[in-house]
Amino acid sequence: MASLTIRNVRKTYTNGVEVLKGVDIDVEDGQFLILVGGSGCGKSTLLNMIAGLETVSSGEILIGGKKVNDLSPKDRDIAMVFQSYALYPSMTVRQNISFGLNIRKVPKAEQTQIVERVSEMLQMSHLLDRKPGQLSGGQRQRVAMGRALARDPAMFLFDEPLSNLDAKLRIEMRSEIKLLHQRLGTTIVYVTHDQIEAMTLGDRIAVMKDGVVQQYGSPQQIYDSPSNLFVAGFIGSPPMNFIRGKLVSAVGSASTTSQAAAPGAVIGAAFNSGVGVEVEHRGQRSVLNLPFEAGTLHGQIGREVILGLRPEQITDRETGHTGLMQSIAIRPDVLEPTGPDTLLFFQLNGARVISRVHPGAVTSLGHDVPLWFDVSKAVLFDAATEARIA
Repeated sequence: MASLTIRNVRKTYTNGVEVLKGVDIDVEDGQFLILVGGSGCGKSTLLNMIAGLETVSSGEILIGGKKVNDLSPKDRDIAMVFQSYALYPSMTVRQNISFGLNIRKVPKAEQTQIVERVSEMLQMSHLLDRKPGQLSGGQRQRVAMGRALARDPAMFLFDEPLSNLDAKLRIEMRSEIKLLHQRLGTTIVYVTHDQIEAMTLGDRIAVMKDGVVQQYGSPQQIYDSPSNLFVAGFIGSPPMNFIRGKLVSAVGSASTTSQAAAPGAVIGAAFNSGVGVEVEHRGQRSVLNLPFEAGTLHGQIGREVILGLRPEQITDRETGHTGLMQSIAIRPDVLEPTGPDTLLFFQLNGARVISRVHPGAVTSLGHDVPLWFDVSKAVLFDAATEARIA
């Protein structure tokens, strides 16, 4: 195993284009790091620099505490799994897995033991004598992983390994990669544009945009406490709802009420930060009181903000169980049953908002339903800078 330290790493090409703008990341021994972001954010470039396939313009990359900027890929004790599998079509699975071992002149008897161990771990012993052309996409990906495992490196690098697989196979391979990490405990750096992969696989996530790490933390930290509007919208499926509005004086304070309370009521322990966000639906105005500490937004009444709420934070009363919930009568435009829950779509302050409710809570359109807004995890962003303010 090995730790990974990235210190103020920059990458500028000869044409002057800067694709990495001072990246700082620390990964402990055995952690699973996800580099996630849209196309062109710099995540694959950073992975290639860790691997030694791209040069570092400035800054330092340390593996196991050792600076590797000037080391060749073969001297970094890493193994890489590519998006394209990169298998030799004329070789059998056995030969593909043992190819690197041959290059390093590992004795044949030891090669046999390694191939058997790796193929058993990945449940592909029955495929050893087949060629890549006779395998499915998921099987080819297992072979690519097996070739990396055979090296027993200090660190694995994965470059969007599941992007060529269909949805069902992606889910299966996700589980296999996670189990593999749990068994081996080896440090993994994994590049993806898929936020579901990021949330389900990683111990730590670095969300990237335009060559800058927008936020670095655990999946739950990034999901619950996004640092800006980009992170909040990128992580989560369906994505976070963004409702533009003005800060107004709160309407009273929250107090515990009965479960059958009418729309407009509030359920939960008392709070009074003094501010709320005014929202409008079908000509009806309401104020969503905000549970931030009194004084957090002192003197900011009238400020333009963006209120962020996850779909599961707007729900039916039976589904909502947290302490600070406020009800508004809503008439949904679209109803999408998904099986375990139902998604409701409606307009609030001119924005399209998604709510997640119990499948039996709303079964038809054309009438108002009380939806409960859980403000305990509400986040506020500045409307101009898009940075989080509360």
